[in-house]
Amino acid sequence: MSQFKINEELIDRIKKLISSEDKKRLIEKLKDVHYADIAEIFELLEISEVVYIVKIFDKQKSADALAELDEDIREGIIENLSEKEIAEKIEELDSDDATDIISELTEERQERVFSQIKDSSLAEDIKELLKYGENTAGGLMAKELVKVNENLSISKCLDEIRKQAKNVSRVHSIYVTDSGNRLKGRLSLKDLVTAKARTRVKDIYIPNVDYVNVNLEGEEVAKIMSKYDLEAIPVVNNRKILLGRITIDDIVDLIKDEAEKDYQLAAGISSEVEANDSIFQLTKARLPWLFLGLLGGLGSVFILKDFEQIMSEPNLRNLFFYTPLIAAMAGNVGVQSSAIIVQGLANDLVKGSLLSRLIKEVGLSLINGLALAIILIVFGQIVNQDLLMSLTIAGSMMGVIVIAALVGTFIPIILDKQGIDPAIATGPFITTANDIFGIFLFFYIAKVALGF
Repeated sequence: MSQFKINEELIDRIKKLISSEDKKRLIEKLKDVHYADIAEIFELLEISEVVYIVKIFDKQKSADALAELDEDIREGIIENLSEKEIAEKIEELDSDDATDIISELTEERQERVFSQIKDSSLAEDIKELLKYGENTAGGLMAKELVKVNENLSISKCLDEIRKQAKNVSRVHSIYVTDSGNRLKGRLSLKDLVTAKARTRVKDIYIPNVDYVNVNLEGEEVAKIMSKYDLEAIPVVNNRKILLGRITIDDIVDLIKDEAEKDYQLAAGISSEVEANDSIFQLTKARLPWLFLGLLGGLGSVFILKDFEQIMSEPNLRNLFFYTPLIAAMAGNVGVQSSAIIVQGLANDLVKGSLLSRLIKEVGLSLINGLALAIILIVFGQIVNQDLLMSLTIAGSMMGVIVIAALVGTFIPIILDKQGIDPAIATGPFITTANDIFGIFLFFYIAKVALGF
């Protein structure tokens, strides 16, 4: 299958068809396009143009495309649709995607949309899903699944599966429940098709089945599904009553959103923002960390002022020229160390005692520091720098690297133990802290070694 190409020529053609209100040719142009590609096309059009397409296009495909869109873009589109039109789109979606769209509306408008939904069971499912936290298993799950009672015969079980499968876009698993709708296990397709018609489900089902509690955090769900390579996982409450299922596509979206969030935090952006957000929103997200960086820079200024007498001594003046190098190395090493730790914490890979982590990090930083120190000494000899001066700078840099690595390692761990997102430690906080410690340590070691 060849990949569909979205280019300027295509977008221009679609815009012209919209402006001329040529519905027939526009529908013909898009009818064979996958809904994910249609969503991408929507992102390149004006809101009014997208609304035009949504109103005239295939209900199923336009609904799926809306579900694929970033919520900021989708909100602008939904605002321009009537409650009846929104309800028509929602009825084409699974309950989890429908809930995502409904949740973006005001409570007043939600009620008006609910009154337009013809499928009462879908409306009730959405209302139930709205009660759960957005990033919990309950907030991620869909109500659509295939389940059978353990007391059914195989022939009646197959009839039940056929009936339920009509409302499920993809059947990942067949779940087995008791008369109280408590999860008991799952059915193997092989066992199902090879069993005799009179055999009972309870005689052939597999009792071992992975599941998650409805209140479990989404990130924990992602870890479980990743660990056991699951395409779907059932969701239960505290009484093990089967409530729904989470599929891999929802987990991929969650991981993507979390990655974007962590990337922004690592860059020193305190809240989730988009490139097309207002100047005020962008400033609010960035300024606090820039202010922290400013304070760190001012701290470095005062440290340098304490050693300003060096500038009057020609044989020591070169130390000041290495200040940017030391600050850069401290920041780089700190960010490297914290990035690895944050990644490990996110994937639950940071295990063992803090002491072993300390020994490992010190050893690693000493090896890296020694390699870089040797290069620095060689450079000093090339430029005819005094050997003692080169050794002092190299030794100071090694000390700075060790301290920066420790700061970058343990700040995320400490933050994580305090219940604070450790991703915030990989940005300006680490860089600023290491700049101050690094410059101070550099001049202090140089002072001791050179005796000034």
